[in-house]
Amino acid sequence: MTTLRRTLRRLDGWLFAALAILAFAAAGYLATRYHHVTDWTHDARASLSKESRAVLARLDGPVEITSYANPQGSLRQSIAGFVARYQQAKPDISLRFVDPQLDPGAMREKGITVDGELVIRYHGREQHLDDLSSEAPMTNALERLARGGDRIVAFVTGDGERGADGQANADLGTFMHQLEARGMRAVPLNFAQVTAVPEHTDLVVLASPAAPLPPGGVQALVNYVADGGNLLWLTDPQGRQMLGNDLGLQPLADALGVTVLPGTLSDPSGSALGLHDPHMIALGDYPAQAITRGFTLTTLFPEVAALAAHPGTDWSAVPFLRSNPQTRIDTGQPDLDNQPGRALDFGFALSRLSPSPAKREQRAAVVGDGDFLSNTYLGNGGNRALGERLFDWLLGDDALVNLPPRGAPDRFLQLSQGGLNAVTFGFLAGLPLLLLLAGGAVVWRRRRR
Repeated sequence: MTTLRRTLRRLDGWLFAALAILAFAAAGYLATRYHHVTDWTHDARASLSKESRAVLARLDGPVEITSYANPQGSLRQSIAGFVARYQQAKPDISLRFVDPQLDPGAMREKGITVDGELVIRYHGREQHLDDLSSEAPMTNALERLARGGDRIVAFVTGDGERGADGQANADLGTFMHQLEARGMRAVPLNFAQVTAVPEHTDLVVLASPAAPLPPGGVQALVNYVADGGNLLWLTDPQGRQMLGNDLGLQPLADALGVTVLPGTLSDPSGSALGLHDPHMIALGDYPAQAITRGFTLTTLFPEVAALAAHPGTDWSAVPFLRSNPQTRIDTGQPDLDNQPGRALDFGFALSRLSPSPAKREQRAAVVGDGDFLSNTYLGNGGNRALGERLFDWLLGDDALVNLPPRGAPDRFLQLSQGGLNAVTFGFLAGLPLLLLLAGGAVVWRRRRR
């Protein structure tokens, strides 16, 4: 009888072991067939928001992401973890890494300026992303790729303006070629051939005209702005003293509520950065505005004209480019030159309620330098990235996805000195004493048996 009981106990043990093995095998098999992830963090901050998932649902094909990140350090691991959240919602997102140090020349051609910068490709279009601090920039980039139809950007031509497809040093061909991959299409706008801005134009760019526009050309631009059209005006110090006479652009300046001040900005502090020409303005700090929010790259502006906004207009004029207080205006006439002591604005972002019923907001921008986007200076620091932000803002792409902040209320612990002492005493003395008492109680009970 005793032998039979022992045999049954052994069989029970073997049977339990076999069932346990079968249970683990079944769990492993089911885990390969079914996938479920639960996020218990506050406001599900470790997962994608519903807005980001909605954007991914609009992408009907694979998305290729290339990260130009140095293999040393933990940057690649951080990027992979960030992209993995998007891959969970859309498995056909691929990620590969390229070492930017292998071919620096190719990196400059591609416009790669930041270690870890992402290039996102979808259906032949691409977006550059250098900000992974939050979910919003990545989702906005995907939304721009999912937008589909090209945005029409009309460049005023025929009066010595910078060419949108030109390869000369002063032209914007390299920059616009990069924007074409992001869904923007540049078209010429010659007022010697047309009398008005064509319909369905998303943005008009007036890039540093060197000669007066044809009769009616300025009025066509004024009418375009009055009807709610978006405009980018790149102006330079050349011809600045006679803006309203020689170039005939004073009506446009009045319509925008902006004045181009005579003279060229001069900043002697640039010598500390290796700039030998005081007219080269380097910026690393920017006024708070949607275009420059979170932007920390250094930008370079040669030959800059200062700007001033008129008070009392219906435009909300917010500066987004501002010199440091050491800058002064050099007019070539010492009696008219101002003295250093206050910062000078040379980039304004203008917005107002759109006169057009088809749009909610109208946007315009005036920048006192067009060289920073030219073929010569585009590769300097963050010039390209700033230009992309400027065009995105003018086209309204910053408002495509409105992601709310998803912070947690328990990220910081504030303790008084008394509370800190109590925690310290509890861990260093109280907890070991409690464990010692518990162990003694267990030993005492065992000995009584």
